[in-house]
Amino acid sequence: TLHVLHGSARQLIPQLAAQLGAQAVYCNHDYEPDAIARDATVAEQLAARNIDFHRSKDQVIFERDEVLTGGGKPYAVFTPYKNAWLKKLDDFYLRAYPTERYFDHLASSPPGALPDLAELGFQPTNLRELAMPCGMSGAATLFADFVARIDRYQQARDFPALKGVSYLSPHLRFGTIPIRALARHAHYTGGPGAQTWLSELIWRDFYQMLLYHHPHVVNHAYKPQFDGLAWGNNPDWFAAWCAGRTGYSLVDAGMRQLNQTGFMHNRLRMVTASFLVKDLQIDWRWGERYFAQKLLDFDLASNNGGWQWAASTGCDAQPWFRIFNPVTQSKRFDPQGKFILRYVPELDHCPDKFIHAPWLLPRSEQLRCGIEIGRDYPAPIVDHAVARAKTLEMFKRASG
Repeated sequence: TLHVLHGSARQLIPQLAAQLGAQAVYCNHDYEPDAIARDATVAEQLAARNIDFHRSKDQVIFERDEVLTGGGKPYAVFTPYKNAWLKKLDDFYLRAYPTERYFDHLASSPPGALPDLAELGFQPTNLRELAMPCGMSGAATLFADFVARIDRYQQARDFPALKGVSYLSPHLRFGTIPIRALARHAHYTGGPGAQTWLSELIWRDFYQMLLYHHPHVVNHAYKPQFDGLAWGNNPDWFAAWCAGRTGYSLVDAGMRQLNQTGFMHNRLRMVTASFLVKDLQIDWRWGERYFAQKLLDFDLASNNGGWQWAASTGCDAQPWFRIFNPVTQSKRFDPQGKFILRYVPELDHCPDKFIHAPWLLPRSEQLRCGIEIGRDYPAPIVDHAVARAKTLEMFKRASG
């Protein structure tokens, strides 16, 4: 029986268990610091009622202390973690557990009334589209579609105009598809595309492990020396970044995709994050919070890990002196501007050779094309070369 309750889990779960006369409560591990504290309180409340509390691994293949260095420490670099992860992997960790056999042991009760979303405090979004099927059937449809093109994943995954990624991240986030099924298929398929995709699933385990062992990353840099970075934090620049009006067309297209669909292509997550941190000198935590508000697939460990990677403050992060050039990224990963034009229609009549840097379009050409830079589409809010030099100096000072 489904029960939908709205309130504090610390209070409502023990109350419901007692009300149903349950002998035990079962749930899956959650590795976020607040969730760990929540579950500890629930366990105490249940114990006071003589109700057992059992937690199991579910959302990852290997959790917490299952993949450690030879010295028994958590890994701090991804590649050796990945190698140890793959060495440990076998059929046991990929099999689905036959939970259905225990359904008859679940506490039964008459169904309660299901509140609507408004009663739970949710408000309608302004998403233009929800571009993915929902629920377990939707996840199965997406997975079947991806399986048919997984061999092209390695070549297509970085190009946002192509259908190159799986689009399964929201389903992994909400448990509508099991991680074991995905890892099992990738592992046994064995081709370059499947193995590249499996590496992305391993990154997910890696970030969950890091969050568990280093909970300070929720509010601080993984590398303490970078907590002292002298951020500019210009609120007008941040607002322009959020709205997709920076004047850099690929950055703007990525942000508009996020705002309109609740999804952002992974390459664009890196490009937009790098731009916020290293072109605008805005604290990565500002961007992390904005993504948390907008992403349908928001997961604290992956979102935090991705932002700290882009900001060069995290574990095994991009070196701080490596700064994405947003124009170069645009030319390389959206060469014909197809993705840009999908979300930045102001540039529909912009000649192809200027689509990646529209401010270079001569004034006479602007008049002929019917687009005025600075009026119809923003001029760039910063000069990348100037911003890059400023960021390098900022990181040099923080690095000592």
